Amino acid sequence: MRDKTQANSAGPGDGMVRTGAIVFFVGAVATLVTVAPLFLGTDPFPSVAYAVCMLMGVGFLIAGIGVLRGIASQRRQARSSVT
Repeated sequence: MRDKTQANSAGPGDGMVRTGAIVFFVGAVATLVTVAPLFLGTDPFPSVAYAVCMLMGVGFLIAGIGVLRGIASQRRQARSSVT
């Protein structure tokens, strides 16, 4: 079994998953920052700050596409090894 596993090999979707995770994290931090004035009783941030919060969804989408690319690649590889 050990000869069939690939140690530390990056698949076709791995970069997209990493990028999506970073973008998601930036969006999550932006969400926390924009919600903070609600609890602190200060003035709210401008609308641009709320637009940055949308990066959470964008990052999730990028990571999801990366996962699907990895799945498709593995399926193609499995089909080619069977035939």
